[in-house]
Amino acid sequence: MARKGENIFKRKDGRWEARYIRGHELSGKIIYGFCYGKTYREAKDKVMKAKMGLQSQTPQQLPRERRQFSFFCDEWLALRRSEIRESTYVKYSSILEKHVKPRLGKYIPTALDTKTVEDFKWELADMDGLAPKTVKDIMIVLCAVINHTAKQFPGLLPIPEFHYPKMDRKEMRVLTLDEQRRLTSYLLSEMDDCRFGILLALFTGMRLGELCALRWENVSVRERTIRIRETMQRLKNTDQEAGTKTRIWVGNPKSDTSCRIIPMSDEVTELCGKMMKKDPAAYVLTGTQEAMDPRTLQYRLEKYTRECGMEEVHFHTLRHSFATRCVEAGFELKSLSEVLGHANTSITLDRYVHSSLELKRANMNKLPLLHI
Repeated sequence: MARKGENIFKRKDGRWEARYIRGHELSGKIIYGFCYGKTYREAKDKVMKAKMGLQSQTPQQLPRERRQFSFFCDEWLALRRSEIRESTYVKYSSILEKHVKPRLGKYIPTALDTKTVEDFKWELADMDGLAPKTVKDIMIVLCAVINHTAKQFPGLLPIPEFHYPKMDRKEMRVLTLDEQRRLTSYLLSEMDDCRFGILLALFTGMRLGELCALRWENVSVRERTIRIRETMQRLKNTDQEAGTKTRIWVGNPKSDTSCRIIPMSDEVTELCGKMMKKDPAAYVLTGTQEAMDPRTLQYRLEKYTRECGMEEVHFHTLRHSFATRCVEAGFELKSLSEVLGHANTSITLDRYVHSSLELKRANMNKLPLLHI
């Protein structure tokens, strides 16, 4: 009879047999190991040594077919690191550590079938309450890791079907003309470096990170241009030995098209001339060589708009409002797309152009009159 809680039995031939899990087949089936002894104690000692031997093996010593899915998650991320931006790496790492590995990391790769993937997607949406966009981002990373894993076992690992959640189109907040006038008047009334920076974003369409990283050396009053060369973000700290959870990162913008030259209007150029600092290395938002945290800028904008009697205004609202004003003024779409730093005009149209009811009515009035 086996002792309670142990896989140690006395065989009919009088020997004691101890069984333990030695690994898994590629199909996920458990592979058992066996130890034998003349006494219960001898069999138990042998199986304990066998288990300790398995635990002492590093992942590099284990055959690939016995490794869990978490190993391939780490391998995929390590291979991608040299190809992606630091902020993208942090995003992928966070997705894997927070969502994928806790639920799927212990699976043998061949156990990840379509049902398992669908159940995982359901848990993210219904149990964790994540937004469809977040769920889609997680599923895209999972799909990439599974495709990488499948290449390690040609013909043996079927790729599950992926069904991404339906994305509901959310209308972005855009300032009305009256709100934009109020905010502009408020910022001009007691102008400082921070208020000037927000006004600059409202009339150029710069992103939050681009404004935080902007130095005066990239602003030319003579040429009436702004050069976007860097962006700033607060990222999760991947260094486990660091004392902080997040850190400030400054690097290249999100895409090649984001590195661009933005022309300024005469009024904005004149304002830049008044606010420009002698030190070209000074940040536009602070007037010194000490940068402003993106979170601080968001808090400032929230405070300013609240004092103007506005609600639910985020920094990206300024960018959407700029794009909408440009379209209302008849701005050529290709030029607007380049000013915003988009890869193509479809992004500009689909995400950033919000026609007001007044503009729609004006366009309707351009139709030929009915002759009844």
